[in-house]
Amino acid sequence: MRTLVCCFIFLLFFTACGAQSKTEENKWKESSLFNSGSYTMIGEEGKLGFIYNDSEADKFYPNKTNKYMWHFWGESSDLEGKELKVVGTNNDNEQIDIFEGSIFNGPINGADAHRPSQMTLPSEGIWRLDAYVGEKLFGSVYVKVHESN
Repeated sequence: MRTLVCCFIFLLFFTACGAQSKTEENKWKESSLFNSGSYTMIGEEGKLGFIYNDSEADKFYPNKTNKYMWHFWGESSDLEGKELKVVGTNNDNEQIDIFEGSIFNGPINGADAHRPSQMTLPSEGIWRLDAYVGEKLFGSVYVKVHESN
């Protein structure tokens, strides 16, 4: 009986671990596109995103710097005058600082606040861009960095 209980616990443990890795694996896919104002954006609709329509001009390539306009939705007291920091992490857990600066006040393209940026990612694959407003994680955007063209 003791052996049966041990086997059951062992099986339960590995099933839970397998489910957790599947969940983690599913998180590492490119964020959805959505429309706001007259623009297509990538990110979390109604929370944060940046202008991106998956055109050749917008795509990420290793070490290629491009301009992106970040948009934020929320209470002005949570956004006004706050510092924004974006940290990138790839699926190998390499982490880099992307940029820092103040969020610009005022609505634009249907969002409550915005911030232009220049972003560069060093290697291909899926990257999670974590946006911190003040010291708190505001949200994340997953992007794909394509092979060099």
